[in-house]
Amino acid sequence: MNVLLINCSPVKNGATAEIINVVNSLLEAKFDIRNICIDDYEIKFCKGCRVCHKTAECIQNDDALNVVKEFCWADIIISVAPSYWADIPGQFKSFIDRCTPWCNTHEPHAIIGHGKKGYSIALRTGPSIKECNRIIESIEHFYGHLEIVPKNSLGLCSIEYKGDIENRKNQIEKFCNIIMND
Repeated sequence: MNVLLINCSPVKNGATAEIINVVNSLLEAKFDIRNICIDDYEIKFCKGCRVCHKTAECIQNDDALNVVKEFCWADIIISVAPSYWADIPGQFKSFIDRCTPWCNTHEPHAIIGHGKKGYSIALRTGPSIKECNRIIESIEHFYGHLEIVPKNSLGLCSIEYKGDIENRKNQIEKFCNIIMND
């Protein structure tokens, strides 16, 4: 099975990337894995023109389709997102907005494939899980419109730096065991 690990942060080497590294190391023996960082792609803002509601294609020419191709390749998508003002980072939100051609709320719509499973990991610097839950809800809402089945999630609080991940590896390992046995 193919697993796409997506770093939803614009920071390529921070705590979010460290979680990706841990997940990758735990899953790589069982799955074919690709890692991407949303910040490696140029994704323009949605213009709200709604042309895609009629054509199932976006009129903009940027890297959004390249990220969607990774979603098409994957059987399992794991989105790892830090909190930016109590929600997903703007770069990832821009990508979500650009996925309207694949959204199942209008016809015609493009399809990324059926039977895909989605997992989410949210992290934040503060101690309240409520903010992580909001991030997870945003990701799962997105998954639902692409007909990716949300399977499980993990919220990690009090994470500010890469070094903070070390004492959370147990939680991440349990989460990965769920993915491997699902």
